[in-house]
Amino acid sequence: MKNILSELASKIGIPFDSIEPYGHYSAKLPLNLTTQLSDRPSGKLILVTAMSPTPAGEGKTTTAIGLNDGLRLIGKNSVACLRQPSLGPVFGQKGGATGGGKSQITPQADINLGFNGDFSAIESANNLLAALIDNHIFQGNQLQINKDTVTWRRVMDMNDRGLRITVTGLGKNNGTAQETGFDITAASEIMAILCLANSFSDLKERLSQIIIGYSFSQAPVTVKDLGATGSMAALLRNAVKPNLVRSLEGNPVLVHGGPFANIAHGCSSVIATQLALKLSDYVVTESGFGADLGAEKFLHIKCRQAGLWPSAVVVVATARALKYHGGVKQADLNQENLQNLEIGLVNLQRHVENMKKFGLPVTVSINRFPTDTSRELELLQSKALLWKVPVVISDPYGSGGNGCKDLAETVVKTSTQQQTSPQFLYPSDASLIDKLRTVATQLYGAADISITPMVKKTIEDLEQRGFGRLPICMAKTQYSFSSDSKKLGAPTGHTLEVQGIRLSAGAGFIVMVCGEMMLMPGLPKRPSSHDIDCSDEGIVTGL
Repeated sequence: MKNILSELASKIGIPFDSIEPYGHYSAKLPLNLTTQLSDRPSGKLILVTAMSPTPAGEGKTTTAIGLNDGLRLIGKNSVACLRQPSLGPVFGQKGGATGGGKSQITPQADINLGFNGDFSAIESANNLLAALIDNHIFQGNQLQINKDTVTWRRVMDMNDRGLRITVTGLGKNNGTAQETGFDITAASEIMAILCLANSFSDLKERLSQIIIGYSFSQAPVTVKDLGATGSMAALLRNAVKPNLVRSLEGNPVLVHGGPFANIAHGCSSVIATQLALKLSDYVVTESGFGADLGAEKFLHIKCRQAGLWPSAVVVVATARALKYHGGVKQADLNQENLQNLEIGLVNLQRHVENMKKFGLPVTVSINRFPTDTSRELELLQSKALLWKVPVVISDPYGSGGNGCKDLAETVVKTSTQQQTSPQFLYPSDASLIDKLRTVATQLYGAADISITPMVKKTIEDLEQRGFGRLPICMAKTQYSFSSDSKKLGAPTGHTLEVQGIRLSAGAGFIVMVCGEMMLMPGLPKRPSSHDIDCSDEGIVTGL
């Protein structure tokens, strides 16, 4: 244990005694480290994002890990900051989220299966609040909470569509009957708060500001009003600390927080990112799903709140995924198809152009698969070069850091370009509808937005209550720029349908639910859980 963890501590320049070991292969980093290192200069932040995801897989996390290893191989002091996997996707459709091949982080099973109890703590804090709300109403309702306005739902870190809508309080002396439901833990506002707080005191302040519903006089009811801040914070006292692990090549990685990118803001924690920037010269981080979801929220929400800004962006793509966006069926993706590959390139091109709108230097990383042909890769490179961005073929899965050395060299070069101040697409004082329309038209290619009367009324109410300056958090399908998952490529002229809205006052954003977006995913016909097994010695396979 000491050899592995002391080596990691040495690589990030801190004493071994300053970390908190969790087993033999991982540790927690204390929150006071950032303060202790405040005199150190901050490193450069590198954002890894991707084209719109497909069933073929793009390898964004694998590329991020490989890039971090590649930076170390060319002599750069780097640290990766990644999100924690949720049990829902692990046992559902996506599977594990620790990279692949030679670009993985370890201990794989521990990270994928409820890593260091962080998700469990968030789940407990969320459900404690739900229980306190119900109990307050049952015990006399001193705050005069109108139960029909309660928006706080329970959470569970599993895909279970049967819990999306439930009724609680049935039977004698079991509370007040009301319709509610479950979201997945990664969608909890507490997850977003943990990932956006910059200190433990900030975490507590954000928790206190959570609005759970309204009184009969239409006054907001907060966690502070319920007296729940302290107990919720107590449950989160360890979860708020970043986790330190290693890649297969022995390089340091901070794994912390896991908000979904198609529901929440999809980035690892601000605390981990700020700490990593003090521990290294380069910090490789990722945002969830494609750039239209994860990267947009990374920039408009995380960076805006934390005062961060990346020095470079890497957009990951594969020939297989581009062929899929060009109309090739999944079963035929291993076959060479130059025509449909060229058709699908519009998806990647829009993501690249979108990142340029933020004034950021962009590099395209083509994640090479064994089935890719030389003609396909040559076509992809030649077309992408017309967009006036560097294009690098990488092989993180097959060659680890060695397969990403060219990418690392390119990222170092692009990150030295003259940086401007953060370039957001909308000002904070724009109306919520203008913010919606900006994202929809400038990033999604939509002609306009469609808002239900209920959403419009809620927007007006939120702006009257002073929440109009908050950024918006788009909850939509990850598979398309539109709100229709079947519209592949780069659709234009469509209407973005906004059918729901949720205020996350503690997290500091407003969730806009587009299309038929579910905050509790369901399991596929054949879940990934069928492939997972555990030996008598505790060795997990199939992740």
